[in-house]
Amino acid sequence: MAFDLQQGKDFYEANQEGIGDYFFDSVIADIESLRLYAGIHSKQFGLYRMLAKRFPFAISRYF
Repeated sequence: MAFDLQQGKDFYEANQEGIGDYFFDSVIADIESLRLYAGIHSKQFGLYRMLAKRFPFAISRYF
């Protein structure tokens, strides 16, 4: 698991039990969306970027 995802999961889990898993599952779903629909998202610093739908988290990917 990527370090930033683990940090996010730990942060939300420390605030309320079960939210860390929800955060992780939500961000993974957003990552899959970026993978499937890459090219329609805005580009920043040469990477396709989108904001996670449910949490303040940005996802970037190079294609």
